[in-house]
Amino acid sequence: MQCNYHTHTMRCGHAAGEDRDYVETAIARGLSTLGFSDHIPMPFSDGHESGYRVPMRLLDDYVTSVLSLREAYRDRIDVRLGFEAEYYPDLFEAMLDLIRPYPVDYLLLAVHFIDSSERVYNTSPRSDEIALVRYVNRCVEGMRTGRYTYLAHPDLFHFTGDPKVYRQEMTRLCTAAKAQNVPLEINLLGLREHKHYPSAQFWEIAGALQCPAVLGCDAHSPQAVADPKNLRDAERFAARFGVRPISDVPLRKPF
Repeated sequence: MQCNYHTHTMRCGHAAGEDRDYVETAIARGLSTLGFSDHIPMPFSDGHESGYRVPMRLLDDYVTSVLSLREAYRDRIDVRLGFEAEYYPDLFEAMLDLIRPYPVDYLLLAVHFIDSSERVYNTSPRSDEIALVRYVNRCVEGMRTGRYTYLAHPDLFHFTGDPKVYRQEMTRLCTAAKAQNVPLEINLLGLREHKHYPSAQFWEIAGALQCPAVLGCDAHSPQAVADPKNLRDAERFAARFGVRPISDVPLRKPF
């Protein structure tokens, strides 16, 4: 791994460690680029703030910290400013307007919830075929905006229903990703915490379609950045399906 673009900070409320420690770990483990992509604040019309995103009050602090680290370590590593962001059509333009004043390098698309009501987290096991279709629709729509660099944990939706329906819908997702040249992430957090993703069923489809793929640490602590064992496990996982993750990915500016 030369580059990791999926890195969180303590500001999201479920990560730990100082920002500088993430950078130092990345350097020690031979990365040439570290992208911070904490969960973007969402401008809900009622002022609601979720408990797992960067609060609005800490947005400036997040940006200032990343840019300061970029300058401080400019001769040792390339530090990039990004966000992990949902695609909610009703909030999309307001979300972009929120971060437009900042020199954002990229967005990672993540569909933790199907829509802005955020009623059910997509890691909750369920056999609802309509919900799976809506999840794939949201992923495809987000990719087609051209604003996102890659799709994080594309296999996040924990579907327990008919495997034929899963194959049909995830084939649709993978076909769209390939058509849009949007890489799909093999999520290292899922591997190291033994979650239901990355999913063998999903990556069998993605591998057969030769979808572009990337490894993402999804680091919530400095030690999760390019952890050697985690990387070896990810490489073995990818090889099972004939997937060759790209070492770097061209960043798509969100605006």
